[in-house]
Amino acid sequence: MQYQSDVEVADALKATYEKIRAEIGKVIIGQDEVVKSVLISIFSNGHCLLVGVPGLAKTLLVQTVAKVLDLDFNRIQFTPDLMPSDIIGSEILGEDRNFKFIKGPVFANIILADEINRTPPKTQAALLEAMQEKSVTAAGVTHHLEQPFFVLATQNPIEQEGTYPLPEAQLDRFMFNVFLDYPTLQEEIQVIKNTTGSLKPDIHKVITGKQIVFFQQLVRNIPITDHVLEYAVKLAAKTRPNTALATADVNRLLSWGAGPRASQFLVLGAKCHAVISGKYSPDIEDVQAVAKAILRHRIVRSYQAEAEGISADQLIEKLF
Repeated sequence: MQYQSDVEVADALKATYEKIRAEIGKVIIGQDEVVKSVLISIFSNGHCLLVGVPGLAKTLLVQTVAKVLDLDFNRIQFTPDLMPSDIIGSEILGEDRNFKFIKGPVFANIILADEINRTPPKTQAALLEAMQEKSVTAAGVTHHLEQPFFVLATQNPIEQEGTYPLPEAQLDRFMFNVFLDYPTLQEEIQVIKNTTGSLKPDIHKVITGKQIVFFQQLVRNIPITDHVLEYAVKLAAKTRPNTALATADVNRLLSWGAGPRASQFLVLGAKCHAVISGKYSPDIEDVQAVAKAILRHRIVRSYQAEAEGISADQLIEKLF
């Protein structure tokens, strides 16, 4: 479909977003902010980490998103014995006595990295190049991944046995770190009604990979005023202790702050949030709307903050 102006494209993105939300809503009850964050990360060409206890439909959410988007989807169940070649693929000796590369499950548009913290760092690192460069190198040969490409990972925060916490370098690759909470009583009643009967929702595909790439470019083209851009960059800079913009609270309660990638994601996330909210340019409220999910996994609380029970989200709110 041809659009006459960027305004028409922005309206089309908002309409498409609403359609996707409606289709996902047939399966996922509640979790509105979580669904919004996942879709913003997709339209901003970012990756998303979903953190929550078992049974909150993290995996089902990702599978439903993959069904609504007309994209290739692979699920990788991360376990302690998973090897890097189980993700990226490996070379085998063919019948013609030549080595050929057999692609692993990472060669898809949407990757569900289920329980990503259950596999050792060596295997976790196999995703780093794919997430950043959108390519995979095996036996000295670089294989480019088809666009669009997203990693939607899940993690259980309460389990300690047999887990390997993600290093900061890998956490930084995720645009959003989204917490899933328990549903409300009414939402849970609706979930049980929907899942204990014989009725299966009919989910329709809404958008193709080419359309997603097109909308991703639109998000980058959205204009942003200098003062909003400066607000986003300053918000990330304020998290860095012992720097020019750091407050006394930051120096006392944080031992490490967010890097420049956080500033980039704050701007892109604000642009996308503005469009799906019916605006054509982001304002400070759009930056604040995405700030917690972007910053919470990029700051390291000090011992004092942990001792006082101050959460990362509370610290971020103090910077608004």
